Amino acid sequence: MKTIFSFTLILLMGATATFAQELALVRDNDLFGYINKTGEYAIQPQFEKADSFSGKLAAAMKDKKWGFINTSGEWVIQPQYDRVKAFNSGYALVELDKQWKYINAKGETLSTPATDKYYDFDDGVAIIRSGEKIGLMDTSGKTILEPKYDEIKGFNNGYAKFKNGETWGLLSKKGEVFVPAEYDEIGDYSKNGIWARKGDSFGVLVNGTFTPISGVDKIWDFTNDSSLTYARSNKKMGFINAKGEWVIQPAYDKVRAFNAGLAPVNLGKEWGFINEKGEKVIDAKYRDAEIFADNGLAPVKEKKLWGFIDKSGKLIIPMEYDISIGMFGFLQSGSEKGFQNGLARVKKNKEWGFIDEKGQVVGKWHQNAEVFVDTSK
Repeated sequence: MKTIFSFTLILLMGATATFAQELALVRDNDLFGYINKTGEYAIQPQFEKADSFSGKLAAAMKDKKWGFINTSGEWVIQPQYDRVKAFNSGYALVELDKQWKYINAKGETLSTPATDKYYDFDDGVAIIRSGEKIGLMDTSGKTILEPKYDEIKGFNNGYAKFKNGETWGLLSKKGEVFVPAEYDEIGDYSKNGIWARKGDSFGVLVNGTFTPISGVDKIWDFTNDSSLTYARSNKKMGFINAKGEWVIQPAYDKVRAFNAGLAPVNLGKEWGFINEKGEKVIDAKYRDAEIFADNGLAPVKEKKLWGFIDKSGKLIIPMEYDISIGMFGFLQSGSEKGFQNGLARVKKNKEWGFIDEKGQVVGKWHQNAEVFVDTSK
């Protein structure tokens, strides 16, 4: 019995530790702090300014200087900098007296190649610049790609768009060319497909070969959640696959991405949902609609407020909320407007908070609140 009790206790402790790994930035009484997923303060509001956690550290301000705190709210790097960026790949950019540098979690400076401008690390690499050309370095400060390209965008799923002259391709994190710079536009890499444009022709890359799609004037990025992405032809939207075939003909005014097997579609002023065969699953009767979360709930709007429906179209959470604008005033991506790991970030009566899948408020309402972030990474 003692062994069983001990094992159960270990499981409970492990579950609690996992549960406590996600924190959300909130603002109360004009001070910033952090809550856990029970709605309790993990770090009391006490900072003049703060950012969401990036891994185990978050930027915070005291006496108008920036430093970094851990998940207990303790200063790991004392507030001493004029400006800071979030940690990524073990390093953060910090500015003091108009000079930027990279530091690690101990506050130690990373020695880097001479560069005209500093860029955030992104998935283990950072851009370096020499004159008008840019290349890449790794987290040891070693150059892995000499500056030779005109532009490199952020990495997505291990690859980044790069520009050589006037055309675009895709690079790996090793600086190797994955897709040659032969295109006037190119999409982000996804395991489900890549779109591109040559001249006036939009199409997809199939085994490295560009396959144009007749009549298409725009294609959106493939995601890892569906084998289909949306495209536009003659001012109407439909869905194509990675072979460049129309799976769902362009018949809609607006659409959003597939997730959990359904996609929001719009005709006129009303939104509904279809499946990947193009069959209507939920009637078009909403003023607006966002993508389904993995838990099978999607935000929908009637009049001015939002609620949440399940995949049968049943209203699970009443239309009482706003979901759109974050603490810093930017629009969130579709996935952040709904449920993430069991909670949804919503606004009610000018305050922000979180609700669970039953519509119950978790904790209390706040002046502002940002989405939960995993602090275990």
